Amino acid sequence: MRRIGYGLVAMIVTSVMGAVPVSAQSMAGGTQSVNAATAYGGAVAISEGDVFVGEAGNLIGPGAVYVYRKGASGWAEVDRLVASDGFSGDGFGAAIATNGGSMLVGTRPHAQVEGITTVYVFERTAPGSWAQVGRLPTVDVDAGAAYGGSLALGDGVAFVGAPGAGSVYVFGGSGGSWTGPGELAEGAAGNGFGASLAVGAGRLLVGAPAANIAYSFEMDGGNWQSQGTLASPRAGGDDAFGASVTIEGGMAVVSAPGHNQSEGAVFTFQADGDGEWDPAGQLVAFDGFQRDGFGSAIALDSGDLWVGSPRASNRNGAAYVFSAGAEGWTGAAKLSDSDPEAGDAFASALAVRGDVAVIGVVGADLGAGTATIFERGAQGWQAADVVVSDMEQYAAVLGGQVDCSEGEATAFSCSDYDLVSFLPVADMGVPRGVNVNDIWGWVDPDTGREYALVGRKDGTSFVDVTDPLQPRYLGQLWRTEGSPLASWRDIKVYKNHAYIVADGSGLHGIQIFDLTQLRSVTDPVTFEETAHYDGVASVHNIAINEETGFGYSVGNSSGGETCGGGIHIIDLKEPASPTFAGCFSQPGTGRNGTGYTHDAQCVTYHGPDQEHDGKQICFGSNETAFSIADVTDPANTEALGLATYPDVAYTHQGWLSEDHTYFFQGDELDEGDGRKTRTLIWDIADLDDPQLAKEFFGTHESTDHNMYVLGNLLYQSNNRAGMRVLDISDPENPTEVGFFDTVPHGDNGSGTGGSWSNYPYFPSGNIIVSSRFEGLFILKKRQPIM
Repeated sequence: MRRIGYGLVAMIVTSVMGAVPVSAQSMAGGTQSVNAATAYGGAVAISEGDVFVGEAGNLIGPGAVYVYRKGASGWAEVDRLVASDGFSGDGFGAAIATNGGSMLVGTRPHAQVEGITTVYVFERTAPGSWAQVGRLPTVDVDAGAAYGGSLALGDGVAFVGAPGAGSVYVFGGSGGSWTGPGELAEGAAGNGFGASLAVGAGRLLVGAPAANIAYSFEMDGGNWQSQGTLASPRAGGDDAFGASVTIEGGMAVVSAPGHNQSEGAVFTFQADGDGEWDPAGQLVAFDGFQRDGFGSAIALDSGDLWVGSPRASNRNGAAYVFSAGAEGWTGAAKLSDSDPEAGDAFASALAVRGDVAVIGVVGADLGAGTATIFERGAQGWQAADVVVSDMEQYAAVLGGQVDCSEGEATAFSCSDYDLVSFLPVADMGVPRGVNVNDIWGWVDPDTGREYALVGRKDGTSFVDVTDPLQPRYLGQLWRTEGSPLASWRDIKVYKNHAYIVADGSGLHGIQIFDLTQLRSVTDPVTFEETAHYDGVASVHNIAINEETGFGYSVGNSSGGETCGGGIHIIDLKEPASPTFAGCFSQPGTGRNGTGYTHDAQCVTYHGPDQEHDGKQICFGSNETAFSIADVTDPANTEALGLATYPDVAYTHQGWLSEDHTYFFQGDELDEGDGRKTRTLIWDIADLDDPQLAKEFFGTHESTDHNMYVLGNLLYQSNNRAGMRVLDISDPENPTEVGFFDTVPHGDNGSGTGGSWSNYPYFPSGNIIVSSRFEGLFILKKRQPIM
């Protein structure tokens, strides 16, 4: 657990309508955020001194609800709740509602088994200790109903929203005994009825943000009867009025985070003598901007109204605490992270009770999420602790190879490839929330030792894999100072130097690192770069022709000589002192027609086209087309062949057959909706006129990524389907001869995640594979039993 300081800035509300008397509040129904509970902190609640933080987005293990309680040394985790029948990816903790010593916990709406989503019931057994005592009766609904996306819990009554179906289900009971459901439905289908819920003092509020309405119900004769609607003349269009609601006594609050082009607003209502809700005021942030999402979450207690604005300040997020007095809402304080990061989404979820509040920060730690616990004292609200969950990971596999037996190696599906070892992401010096991306290898020419160079969002990790049963993390190189985190980091090697680039990374440039420094490492080291090349800035990838000593950066932007996003040619003959040599771009290619090259392989050509034998040839994947260029003279590059193909989505990457007769290429966005993984097979016998010889389709819809050729095998990293190995002895008729699925959870459908890349070129025959959220795999082809 980390303790940090938060800023507390006083402010005056600039738009307040009317004076609303405030009575003490009880957050019986908890608070729901309009954001899906995708990470730790996506759902929060407080009850009887216990703070609850949900973590529904865990795919490696079951979802969880963490319980914190204040002790002599501050706030500490005292319990961790999971479903009695939980499973990896169950979404448990997506919604939480408390009432005294009782609690409801929902599962993520899409995590369904045979169309049923479960809501679990917990009871407090001791301070900080909770036990599952039952479940609400099951309701058979479609996954699109989003059943359980919102919850509310009152005395003897529980409510479960299904906004996709426009319904709220009502259950009666307590502890482990519940009956029902009854069903409430108002308005037209598709109005989002049930997206938010709040219950208190015999009243129920239900938000229908797609219709910009909140509905009011009241208990009458044992049934919940409609009492009309809450609406505002200032809310309409895409305002999402009703995204969050709360109620206490005679006051109701309804948020509209889409108001004024998503600047956001909160509307207050007062019950009159007949129980009707009369508009009483509107609150906005004094420093608000469009797209801030003010009102994405709200909480009300003891005269304080908390409003979350998770996209404020470049998506850092902020919480506004409005205080009520005799004259109505008279002022507010703004709470924000003292060390914010863009995308933190501070205050994406809120709960408050008495002198304790908890704020969910779902974007912190790169989406892993955190939560901040606040306490109110003589100086007002101050941050007391930031709490986090442990970084979930699969267990390391070290010290003994796990054979692929009956299609499995530990948790991983496989065929014909054994798991020599596995090093989880967190064991490579990676901070919480950081994932890995590209991978390359280096063999020390003096010692023969083998090393994995693993790209990650914040830098590069170095791992000695000479002993494949005991890979050893040696240290890291942080990204270029001042550059942002990069989802795309790529690495190549020339003369014992690594060249590291990053895309979407501002003025990152090319980091140059002398790999011989790894020889003497005993304990992990944080290295400094050996040299830096700033002739380019943000770079998607770099190709190197090791025969000639030229590098080719591609996908260039943000500064330097971008070459239109095409190929920026660099003389690397002095490895630590590179110089610019020239450009190549193929006009008309790339999504913007600038000649953008996304990826390339550049070689000294020795294929069947004798006209170009011995020339320096680059084979480019240019987003919209396949490009071939003669770059023998960097100052006078020449376009040779250009070809497109049916159903182009995003021409991504490819690799040559060893005889330079065929080029195998992937399109990164053409899978899904029934379309299997597609590999384009180009006949390049004539470099000036490449021909699409064949389209090979895999067995899944997994999105292809990087692929490499060694001998008659093509090693493909196909995201969620892991590494797939094709026999290309007959290049136009490949066959899959093995695989290792690096992602045990979920399906092998299209999308990101899973295996980014692989490196099959070590003399040992070991293959290293990177998998984004899992880690580093060392694999080897299964040997036949003699």
